[in-house]
Amino acid sequence: QVQLVESGGGMVQTGVSLRLSCAASGRTFSSYAMGWFRQAPGKEREFVAAISRSGTYSADSVKGRFTISRDNAKNSVYLQMNSLKPEDTAVYYCAATGLNCVGQGCYEGVGDYDYWGQGTQVTVSS
Repeated sequence: QVQLVESGGGMVQTGVSLRLSCAASGRTFSSYAMGWFRQAPGKEREFVAAISRSGTYSADSVKGRFTISRDNAKNSVYLQMNSLKPEDTAVYYCAATGLNCVGQGCYEGVGDYDYWGQGTQVTVSS
């Protein structure tokens, strides 16, 4: 069982940066691949980024602006978001999966994840 708690969201202006954090419970954190998803009002939850033993992956819409990282000693995963745009406005969710495979396709699906946090709101104004 893994419990995930996100933090770091807020209301910012276009072009600034935010860093989201996700704290995980459990002693087996390092064995999980971790992902970030987001959901804007009226839209489906979408993949943002993932980090696994095979590497890091990110959606085309955030590539070059967002960076995912993790600190297994702190049971935490992070999402550094730079050059934020109004279209980045959404609730951001942290998720954990026991999958261990190679390729972004392994980690893009909502159904691929076993545990989810409650989400943190990010609002970017123009």
